[in-house]
Amino acid sequence: MKKHIVLFLLLLTTIVSCKTDATEEIKVVSQEEMQTYINMEDVQLIDVRTPEEYGAGHIAAAQNINFLSPTFEKDIQKLDKNKPVLVYCQMGGRSAKCAEKMKALGFTKILDYKGGYSKWKSLELPIEK
Repeated sequence: MKKHIVLFLLLLTTIVSCKTDATEEIKVVSQEEMQTYINMEDVQLIDVRTPEEYGAGHIAAAQNINFLSPTFEKDIQKLDKNKPVLVYCQMGGRSAKCAEKMKALGFTKILDYKGGYSKWKSLELPIEK
């Protein structure tokens, strides 16, 4: 119960502190925020690396949508634009480009993990292989 209250307060603080329209916002999230967001029920966790990179290891529960794929735009359109989408890549470059693309396509809650899978793995946090 306490965990749910903390998550709710974190989300409420984020929403209230954002003065701009949500459709105009891409939030770069830290390690601490990342761990909070991935535990939320409605977050869509997306690994935008190649299938080979994803297959070598990824954050638990992540879905792979390859940013370099010719079907990338069609693939991300299958996601719910009104639910939070948390994207990450290897180090942060592709996920930043992906976040911009998603913003242009009308996604309303975009979260970009600063540091990518490299940082996650270096901290020895939960991964899947």
